Amino acid sequence: MVHRAKASHIASALSMCDILAVLYGTVMNLDSRNPSLESRDRFILSKGHGCVAVYSTLAELGYFPKIDLETYGQDFSWLMNHISHHVPGVEFSTGSLGHGLPFGAGKALACKTENQNWRTFVLLGDGEMNEGSNWEALMFASHHNLNKLTIIIDYNNLQSLDTIANTLELEPLPSKLDAFGWDVQCIDGHDHDQILTALSSTHPTKPTAIIAKTTKGKGVSFMENSVAWHYKNPNDEQLQIALAELNDA
Repeated sequence: MVHRAKASHIASALSMCDILAVLYGTVMNLDSRNPSLESRDRFILSKGHGCVAVYSTLAELGYFPKIDLETYGQDFSWLMNHISHHVPGVEFSTGSLGHGLPFGAGKALACKTENQNWRTFVLLGDGEMNEGSNWEALMFASHHNLNKLTIIIDYNNLQSLDTIANTLELEPLPSKLDAFGWDVQCIDGHDHDQILTALSSTHPTKPTAIIAKTTKGKGVSFMENSVAWHYKNPNDEQLQIALAELNDA
């Protein structure tokens, strides 16, 4: 999809595929035949530039025909380069970083106010945690005891142009989130058992923050841990190598 569209952000998408596989495959209550089901769990991709991973997941689940993926990033396609709510199964359009968690906190508050049981999941990038709006939303969620809200931070240690540490240091992130009143867990973001355990339960009163340690460009040797692949797209030869490596994994 990224190669065809000559687009970006393939490494950012690959770092979160295991998280999406567990969320959509096991954890969330969803019905592809009824995307507006009132009791559905809500998922918000705050790092909207990684949308190809969500689009392909939704197509696998039958929200829309897989053939539509071939239009990604093309003129007039509804599969835009940043995630769009026009796509069946997508709750919210994102792209400007720091918007997903405030929206998700609002959804979780609505759930609590209406005495509903569905959960809200928000997937954020580690570089996105530079945004002040996220920290306002973190305070808001803990203040209102939004225990049906879970965030997953895709902590791959790279953002657009450099490492996280060199751009704006996040550590000690677990203690910061704890100080903001969240129940904090640190996991391997590619270990399905750890992901499932972390996502399967909620704290009685606190919102949940899962720090998922991941590898940017996971599964493609020349993309892994390379900041260059935040914006690059693969040429014909690189595409074949990448697909071969992913198929052999």
